[in-house]
Amino acid sequence: MAQTTSNYRIIKAPATKIYNALTDPKGLETWQVPGDMTGKVHRYDLREGGSYEMSLFYPDKEDRSGKTSGNEDRFTATFVKLDPPKKIIESIRFDTDDPHLSAEMRMGITLEPMGDETKVTFLFSNIPQGIKPTDNEKGTLSSLEKLAHYVEGDL
Repeated sequence: MAQTTSNYRIIKAPATKIYNALTDPKGLETWQVPGDMTGKVHRYDLREGGSYEMSLFYPDKEDRSGKTSGNEDRFTATFVKLDPPKKIIESIRFDTDDPHLSAEMRMGITLEPMGDETKVTFLFSNIPQGIKPTDNEKGTLSSLEKLAHYVEGDL
């Protein structure tokens, strides 16, 4: 059975500002990395059908195996739909030899203006069987918190 998760946060910023943060490579390196992880965008092509390649790195202090190698989770995200400033749909594949982590996952982001704020919702579908939905939710909540700080001027 396909695994899904959905998380949202109300952010004190207009949808356009949030959309720009969601589609900026430097922004991705700041807000998209959950917890104490760090990120690096290797290449970026913002257009429907375009893609980006990114690595998330676990802190050295953690005894953890990355999905790709050592402390690294490397993935390619393809832009399936770009509808500024309302929606982004990405298809994500981890660079891994593990068949439990290699399925194509979908991430849909919707932005709903609410006066001076915006409701930002992340919906993940077809989460690979090797990823626990609770871990995905925890990481998404952390990223949403960082996104809020980023666009509200705290990062």
